[in-house]
Amino acid sequence: MYFISNVVKVTIPNYLAGLPIPDSFGGWFRLSFRDWLALVPPTLAIGGISYVSYQTVKKAREAGQINHLIRKDLNKVVDFIDIEDITEKASLCRCWKSKNWPYCDGAHGSHNKETCDNVGPVVVRHKQQQ
Repeated sequence: MYFISNVVKVTIPNYLAGLPIPDSFGGWFRLSFRDWLALVPPTLAIGGISYVSYQTVKKAREAGQINHLIRKDLNKVVDFIDIEDITEKASLCRCWKSKNWPYCDGAHGSHNKETCDNVGPVVVRHKQQQ
């Protein structure tokens, strides 16, 4: 535990205090090549942490969304299908992955494998007249 405490309390502050960060805007233009090289590792570390944080937030936001593809320019996707247009049956997509929206094209199969989900289509049957 001493090692971690020493790194956080002593080593990192000493490293940061030794960086050639100028006090004024004009000071950046007076830095030598060696000073710029000294600023590369902390810049890469900050950039890497920022990128990983951004990707994590982006994935978290996408995980909450169901529809990633279909008519994203609309506030709400609504489709109407007249029952008279269905001859025997129609499979309607519920996973939002179909390329033939609103009809199911089987895209839920790969979605289920990727996400361990169990979603399938809604099958609408036209009751035969008796």
